[in-house]
Amino acid sequence: MSHTSAFDRRRRTIGLFGAPICALLVFLTPMPDLSLAAHKLLALMTLVALWWITEPLPLPVTALLGPTLAVVIGIVPASTAFSAFANPLIFLFMGGFMLATAMMHHHLDKRFAFWLLSRRWVGSNPKKILLAMGLATALCSGWVSNTATTAMMFPIALGLLGAIKEMFAAQGKILDLHTSKYATGIMLMTAYAASIGGSLTPIGAPPNLIIVGFLSEMSHIYVSFFDWMVWGAVSTILYFIIAYIVLSRMYPLEVSEIAGADEFIAARRQELGKWTRAQKNTLIAFIVAIVLWVTPGIMSIVLEPGSPMIKLYNRLFPEAVAALVGALALFLLPVNFKERQFTLSWKEAAKGIEWGTLLLFGGGLSMGTMMYATGLSTWFGTLIIDALGGNPSEVALIAVFAVMSLLMSELTSHTAATNMVGPLGITAAMAAGFNPVPVAVAIALASSLGFMLPVSTPPNAIVYASGYIPITKMIKTGVYIDIIGIACVTIPLAIYVVKWVIS
Repeated sequence: MSHTSAFDRRRRTIGLFGAPICALLVFLTPMPDLSLAAHKLLALMTLVALWWITEPLPLPVTALLGPTLAVVIGIVPASTAFSAFANPLIFLFMGGFMLATAMMHHHLDKRFAFWLLSRRWVGSNPKKILLAMGLATALCSGWVSNTATTAMMFPIALGLLGAIKEMFAAQGKILDLHTSKYATGIMLMTAYAASIGGSLTPIGAPPNLIIVGFLSEMSHIYVSFFDWMVWGAVSTILYFIIAYIVLSRMYPLEVSEIAGADEFIAARRQELGKWTRAQKNTLIAFIVAIVLWVTPGIMSIVLEPGSPMIKLYNRLFPEAVAALVGALALFLLPVNFKERQFTLSWKEAAKGIEWGTLLLFGGGLSMGTMMYATGLSTWFGTLIIDALGGNPSEVALIAVFAVMSLLMSELTSHTAATNMVGPLGITAAMAAGFNPVPVAVAIALASSLGFMLPVSTPPNAIVYASGYIPITKMIKTGVYIDIIGIACVTIPLAIYVVKWVIS
């Protein structure tokens, strides 16, 4: 048994037995300011949060346990506890998963990645190849889950490194990929760019939609797809620049030119062959969804605020419906009508939908809704504001929750971290009299950008398995990008860009 798995086993065992004891102690502690329902919910949240951190049960199972126990111990009726699982954002995510599945199944994502890598400006320059790999990964990750994007780009990166090794051998040089700085850099870029690109759109990473859901349920604030893309694009560009500068300086290749790299990429692109009917259909469905998502934002720029046209459009094509229109088109656009073959089958779609993520999302929203309904959120908000000195500045509030979210996501799932920190940040902002959107966005962005450890995000775990990344290198690089990113991007972006967008 490895040291890591032994540690995980101990952590899970402590959590399995320790969390219920902590929850019971919370319930037995007198709290006169709380109603009985809110006190019960606080104890339940203690159990759920500790189990999300220690993972004795799969995260989605714990997410289902929260609302189930809330009904059993009499906090809320079943209709309230489980209503979050029918939130339209669940279906926005589901539609996004189906579109991503079709893109991956028909290799549309690979076609895009190799198209970008084969651009003339990339050529055989190691730094430009690193840049192109990162760009392809980040842009894909804005629309496809960061885990799926990394899983797609990982073999491309491995193939590229293998080709570079062969090219070195042809010139009589030996390149050991296990000790090569460049191999470490390419692998880290694949993981980091996938996480960075996830902030581009609401469907790019689970924390984004979770935060949008909390804002809707807890403060009745609607964040549109277009609004998120404005600050998401700024975040993605700035974080990507930071990651590229850090990685290209820390992990250079010994030569300035890799002879034959462009031929290798061109050959891989050639293997994809001509565009298939399925690829064209998938592209049509994807474009339809994007157009429906960004149209309200364009309309709000062109038309007067509160225009009846915008209201009508938002009623007919809310984001969830736009996603489902694009996704359902995949089942209607034929590949071979004579054989009744369509672009996507339900069997393929069901495999691509991350059901666990949907359940985790629903469970987190459910807990947030119950916090609001029982008054626990108000109590938490007041408690946090008092702990911060009674009258904290908005900058201090954003900074505290961004750092808290980042630290939590480095040690546990970024989805679980957002579920725990999100409601606290939103309630604290409202208790202090601030608009909760900047704090909430800072939490979502910070929780998606865990770069230090293999356990921080699935992309990190995937590339770490290559054996080309010493753990000390991942920690060191991650610390640099985390500190620079939080201080120079996340906090200023929440204060200036997000406030400008929502004003």
